[in-house]
Amino acid sequence: MRISKCHGRVIAVLAGCTALVLAVTGTASAQTAHRAGPGRQVLPAGDGWAAYGTGTTGGAAADPAHVYTVTTWEQFKAALADGGSAPKIVRVKGTIDADGPDCASFAVPGYDFAAYLKTYDPAVWGRSTTLDGEPDGSPEGLRRASAAHQDAFIKADVPADTTIVGIGRNAGFQGASLQIKGVDNVIVRNLSFESPLDCFPQWDPTDTADGNWNSEYDSAVIHGSTHVWMDHNTFTDGDHPDSTLPSYYGRIYQQHDGELDIVKGADYVTASWNVFEDHDKTILIGNSDSAATAAVDRGHLKVTFHHNLFRNLVERAPRVRFGQVDSYNNHFVAGDGYSYSYGIGMESQLVAEHNAFTLTAGVGAGSILKKWKEAPVTAADNYVNGAPTDLIAVHNAQVPGEILRSGAGWTPVLRTRVDRPQAVPGLVDHRAGAGHLR
Repeated sequence: MRISKCHGRVIAVLAGCTALVLAVTGTASAQTAHRAGPGRQVLPAGDGWAAYGTGTTGGAAADPAHVYTVTTWEQFKAALADGGSAPKIVRVKGTIDADGPDCASFAVPGYDFAAYLKTYDPAVWGRSTTLDGEPDGSPEGLRRASAAHQDAFIKADVPADTTIVGIGRNAGFQGASLQIKGVDNVIVRNLSFESPLDCFPQWDPTDTADGNWNSEYDSAVIHGSTHVWMDHNTFTDGDHPDSTLPSYYGRIYQQHDGELDIVKGADYVTASWNVFEDHDKTILIGNSDSAATAAVDRGHLKVTFHHNLFRNLVERAPRVRFGQVDSYNNHFVAGDGYSYSYGIGMESQLVAEHNAFTLTAGVGAGSILKKWKEAPVTAADNYVNGAPTDLIAVHNAQVPGEILRSGAGWTPVLRTRVDRPQAVPGLVDHRAGAGHLR
C-alpha cells in the first residue's frame, strides 16, 4: 500500500480498489475530536463488565493519521489492517455490502449443489453417518472448498484498540462477519448488521433424528477477546428471514448462524442499547459443554446486557455457559415461533433483573427461562406484560420436570443506571439500535 498526502488529506491508494480516505482534516486535536464525534467516546466508568479493570476506550487515543472514513468493504478491511498496532477509529458511511457478487462467485470448479443433494439424500446416504472424512473431490469436499472462499471474503479481523462507528442514521453492513479475536479494547457502535447468508451450509444427517443443515458466520463474534463494548447497534436478518429460506430433505436450509457470539474465554463485555431482532439462534455465550471448552471458559465470559431490545427472536437471548452474565433493563418482545429467552447452561451464573417481557397470547411466562444444565439463576424484579413476575417460580410451575434453583452466587456492581422495569419498554423501544446514538 502506498501512502501519499495531497491537499492536507492523507489517502491510502490500494491496488484494484477505490481509494481509502483517512479522515484527516487538520492537526488540531480538538477539531479532530469534534469531527470524529462518537468515535472519541469511551465506555463510561462502571458501565458493565467491559468497565472492569482498565475499562474500554477503543481507538479514542487515535492520532489524526489513524482516523478513517470508509464506504466499501475493501476500504473497511484495509483500514483495519493499516497502521499496525496504533489505536484507530474507523468511521463507516452508508451501508457496506460484504456479501460479494453472489454465491456462485465463491463456488470452486466442479461444485454442483444438485449433485450434493443427490449424493447425501437420506434415502441414499442414511441418517447415521456424518460427512466428516469425505474426500476433497467429493460433493462435500467441494462444498468445503467453496465455503472457504466465502469465509475469507466476508470475515473482517478487528485489531486491538479500535473503535468502529457508524456515521449518522444509516450506516452498517450487509453480510459481514466481524471477527474480534484474541484482542483487547474494542468498541463497535451505531451500526446495522444484516446477517450473513451462508452460501454453503453443511448437511449433518446425525443432528437430531431428522438431520439438520448447519451454517457458519455470526454478524459479530467475540472470541478470546477482552474489554469489548457493543453499543447502539441493530442486528437483524433483514431481507432474508428464515421464512424465505427453502427446505431440503424436509429440513429448513438454514443459512444463518448467530447475531453475536461470545466464546473461547472472552471476557469483560458490555452490550448496551442494541436491537436484536428477527432471528433464531441469537446470542451464544460459551459454545460447548466439553472438558476442553470448560478449561478455557471457566472463570471467564463475564458479560453485561442492559437496555437492549430483543424482538421477534426464537431463542438464545442469550444462552449462557460458564459465564457470570448480568442482564438488566432489557425489553423482550416475543413473536411467532418464540421458544425461550434465557438459556441456563453448564456452570452458568446468570443474573436477570429489572427486565420487561411482552408475550403474545398463548406464550406462558414459564418459557422465558430454559434449563439446559443444572445451574442456579438470580431473577428478580422482572415484569411480564406489565405485571411483576417471579420468573423462576412460574417456570417451575409451568415446566414440570425442569426445576430451576434460585441464587446465581454473585451480585453485580458494575451498573451505571437502573431503570424501573415498568419504564423499560418506553425507554428501550425508542432509543435502542443504530441511528439513535446521542
